[in-house]
Amino acid sequence: MTPVVDDRPEGFRRVAAALAARGHPHRPVWLEVAARTSQEAADALGVTLGQIAKSVIFRRKSDDRAVLVIASGDRRVDENKVAAIAGALGRADAEFVKARTGFSIGGVAPLAHSESPLTLIDADLFRFDAIWAAAGHPNGVFRLAPADLPPLTDNAPVHDVVQAPP
Repeated sequence: MTPVVDDRPEGFRRVAAALAARGHPHRPVWLEVAARTSQEAADALGVTLGQIAKSVIFRRKSDDRAVLVIASGDRRVDENKVAAIAGALGRADAEFVKARTGFSIGGVAPLAHSESPLTLIDADLFRFDAIWAAAGHPNGVFRLAPADLPPLTDNAPVHDVVQAPP
């Protein structure tokens, strides 16, 4: 892992600036390998799969707004639970994700989106003292505590939005 540098991709720099503006204590780091999946991120960081705060994007059918669910890497998002809160959902393809968030799939950060999504945070993340989230690029991540997520996401609510563990 290497610290932030100015020659990194725009999405990574945007997340770094947003974290700094909010006084977040941990700067994003650049991984030497891409971590497009929660498992790849966990392996690269040497943490458990659950400590990866994955970003899952849905498309709300009523207004085409992005719905961002931030969930633990070892849990599956329950689309029915999300729809009960956000409204009917559709799939978000790579083009939709990039257009609405400004990030490519595998690098969607919980903040600094090009358009403000409806954001939901899953309560299961609070099992951990420290978690890691994408920082605007598949090679970028940043450390945070679960309690940091609401203030970093304009006070997104915390809900149970995952399937029960097996």
